[in-house]
Amino acid sequence: MTALFLESEKFLQKHPEALLYGQDVGRRLGGVFREAATLAQQFGDERVFNTPIQEAFIIGSTVGMSAVGLKPIVEVQFADYIWPGLNQLFTELSRSYYLSNGKWPVSAILRVPIGAYGSGGPYHSSSVESVVTNIRGIKVAYPSNGADLKGLMKSAFYDPNPVVMLEHKGLYWSKLKGTEAAATIEPDEDYVIPFGKGRVVLEADPQKIENGETCVVVTYGRGVYWTMEAAENFPGQIELIDLRTLSPWDEEMVFEAVRKHNRCVLVTEESCEASFTLGVAGKIQKNCFTSLDAPVEIIGSLDTPAIPLNSILEAAMLNNAEKVKEGIGRVLKF
Repeated sequence: MTALFLESEKFLQKHPEALLYGQDVGRRLGGVFREAATLAQQFGDERVFNTPIQEAFIIGSTVGMSAVGLKPIVEVQFADYIWPGLNQLFTELSRSYYLSNGKWPVSAILRVPIGAYGSGGPYHSSSVESVVTNIRGIKVAYPSNGADLKGLMKSAFYDPNPVVMLEHKGLYWSKLKGTEAAATIEPDEDYVIPFGKGRVVLEADPQKIENGETCVVVTYGRGVYWTMEAAENFPGQIELIDLRTLSPWDEEMVFEAVRKHNRCVLVTEESCEASFTLGVAGKIQKNCFTSLDAPVEIIGSLDTPAIPLNSILEAAMLNNAEKVKEGIGRVLKF
């Protein structure tokens, strides 16, 4: 969260065309997660301001802002609130560059706090990546730590395409047990992460790779921490890849790892059904079929219409390290 505040501050300092707006990000509150605290006081109400509770306006207004040379950074307060603005995101932002033959690019960052924890209930806990990654013409990032958030925000700011930045709420202050690694030392000012470049979080032991005792786990966001916890039960047997961006995603890194280990597990907070992760599995099956010694395993949350408010039901529905451990165990037995 500190990285997000500092990067927003630097954008506003260096770029007079940059604006930050959305629900409750202005002077009184500074965002429900305090990511914009004091920014309105520093840069004024004309550059950091609240909007009506009207997501179609928040998202749609970025088209006009971009057309006159501004760089809007806007927030949809929770991923569950993106639905009223989906028409603008799909019909206007994603298509403007293509339909105008490059004349009117929409250069905007749409920040979306996402994910479940702490009994947020059905209207504050959803995962929406499978919807937004199916919109052609936008880029989608999902960082798992503060350093990557900074590097991807910088990349997004200078990208002419509209970018959706998905930020898991449970990782903002590493509040959740096992997510301490989400709090990182802030990288230097020149730290930029290109879209479509994943990172290797854990490496497997070369001898165990040679013996055919390993698998690669591919994930993103909070899934990185479930997998790190589960991997403690399989010392030296797990290569863990954090995708960091979902559209585009690092196909080359993933395919190379699958061909090295011959087994693959995909971890997500979403349900497995009709999901982004299912699409990744399909590409792995197609491009790495002759290398696979086991079916690609997908480990996700239960397939329910909404996230329960009750904390016990929420925990039962969500993915967790124990479920990831069981899935890895099944794949390694092949």
